[in-house]
Amino acid sequence: MNAFAPRTPHHRKADAHADALLRAELAELLPPPPVPELAPERDRELRHAVLRTALASGDGAGAHPPRERRSRGGLRLGWIAAPVAACAVVAGVAVLAPQEGPTGSPGRASAGQPAAPEAVRFLSGAALAAASAPAPDARPGGYVYVRSLVAHAGRDAAGGSAALPPAHQREVWLSVDGSRPGLLREAGAADTELGGEAPVYELDGPGATPRKTTLAAAAPSVMNPTHTFVATLPTDPDALLRLVRDQTRAGEGDADQRAFTAIGTLLAETWAPPKVTAALYGAAARIPGVTLLPSAKDAAGREGVAVARTAHGEQTQWIFDRTTSAFLGERTVLTETTSAGSAGTVLGLSAVLAKASAPAPGVLPKG
Repeated sequence: MNAFAPRTPHHRKADAHADALLRAELAELLPPPPVPELAPERDRELRHAVLRTALASGDGAGAHPPRERRSRGGLRLGWIAAPVAACAVVAGVAVLAPQEGPTGSPGRASAGQPAAPEAVRFLSGAALAAASAPAPDARPGGYVYVRSLVAHAGRDAAGGSAALPPAHQREVWLSVDGSRPGLLREAGAADTELGGEAPVYELDGPGATPRKTTLAAAAPSVMNPTHTFVATLPTDPDALLRLVRDQTRAGEGDADQRAFTAIGTLLAETWAPPKVTAALYGAAARIPGVTLLPSAKDAAGREGVAVARTAHGEQTQWIFDRTTSAFLGERTVLTETTSAGSAGTVLGLSAVLAKASAPAPGVLPKG
């Protein structure tokens, strides 16, 4: 046979098969490649996914989970869904829902970037200041009282640009352990009970008579905090951030923004022990995309330094006293021009004016 004769398709197929066999034999002589270990968070996530899949593939005979009670405040619309915003005290956001993408999608301005060094330094200083602050004196059976100023941007029926009204006073009384109804009092509105059992009606089948029942109370969590729950949060920033990420995993949009928002809610709307507050600042310093703004004003007109994070065209700002590093309030601003307004439009403002213990709803703290 001529060695230089053209190879036919049959010859080429036979050669390819021989090469494949040779590669397989050589591969058996080589050691297996190293397999990198999973990071702890990824390992836990996969374990949870396997567990959820196993439960979902069951026969459905298990008991139905208790239905969660609706929000006691329901006021951080667009940041935290109303049915789980149980401790909404300072609502520094508009009634306009931010245009967030699918779960895990990055924020347009700050996702993927590590926290700015100046923001980390400021939050570290704020943590030191918070750790030396007096401890809350809220007691079992009592209430946590928070007084604030809030303003929420809204749009008219025609869908024009968002307009921010003047800030108004807001007071809340929240049960320390969440076992009793609280109270919301806002200027120009009737008092609202918070945390009471909401009546609902169930139908056992088509044509059945509606049966009155109540929604079960949701267990305390980062998204549904009580003073007692917040007092038990980890004081190690890394552990605290892992907990926050785990309990906000089911939300939509940027996961880092969900964590940043949840921490902001705990700072503004609960009365945490000093070491927990310090850990919250430390956890925020570990979130990618956190930056520092040299100047910002809260709803009371107090000027300070702002720690901020941008996602999906909106920037969330935490405002701190420039001298004491005390948390003052929050601000939400459009960073892109949308149907709600041009870049720079303020969607929400808040200012925390007082936190104290109170004996009962509607009763002001002593002093």
